[in-house]
Amino acid sequence: MRKIVIAGNWKMYKTQAESLEFLQGFMSELDATPDEREVVVCAPFTDLGLLSKSLHGSRVQLGAQNVHWEDVGAYTGEIAGAMLAEIGVRFVVVGHSERRQYFGETDETVNLRLRAAQRHGLTPILCVGETKQQRDAGETEAVIFNQLAKDLIGVDQQNLVIAYEPIWAIGTGDTCDSAEANRVIGLIRQKLTNANVSIQYGGSVKPDNIDEIMAQPEIDGALVGGASLDPKSFARIVNHQA
Repeated sequence: MRKIVIAGNWKMYKTQAESLEFLQGFMSELDATPDEREVVVCAPFTDLGLLSKSLHGSRVQLGAQNVHWEDVGAYTGEIAGAMLAEIGVRFVVVGHSERRQYFGETDETVNLRLRAAQRHGLTPILCVGETKQQRDAGETEAVIFNQLAKDLIGVDQQNLVIAYEPIWAIGTGDTCDSAEANRVIGLIRQKLTNANVSIQYGGSVKPDNIDEIMAQPEIDGALVGGASLDPKSFARIVNHQA
């Protein structure tokens, strides 16, 4: 059975003090979420230890924003899967377009990170998506299928979440039409060996469009950026009407 996974990606926002302030507002706004609805906060590395203690015993799971493919080594600025698992991290974002665009991430390194995450019992959230130029050129499907073919080599699809994030919709305020997002996600599902993989939509998800997004039959959740930074806004998204 496919689970609904709502994940907030805080990116490079929130100090430890700010993350605790967020939790105070967020937890009080949460409805009793159904068992099939996973709630994840993907926080900066410096917040993870504190959040792990604060979220212990709650319905909210902890996520990181990256993981290295080696278990140990001289990789300044990177973090290993064992380090994340040790402090209670359950999920990790892999292959976000900002990592691909700004930090040289390739499909080959994304694949290595995915397998490393799974090796340490973490559930990776694999991000795929096209640029505006690629969409306008009619290359959306080809770009995404190529990403999937390379990213998923040797990856266990029993322990995986995929996020379709059209790059042109991230942080721009432009949301992909929900029916179009549903179409693309349906095509992604056809390329998988496990039909029960949860596939999220990401890209300018907000409280005023979450119900429409989640009404689509192929969409199993959302990877939320800016709207996840505000406790009431993110709670409204988590509490969406199924």
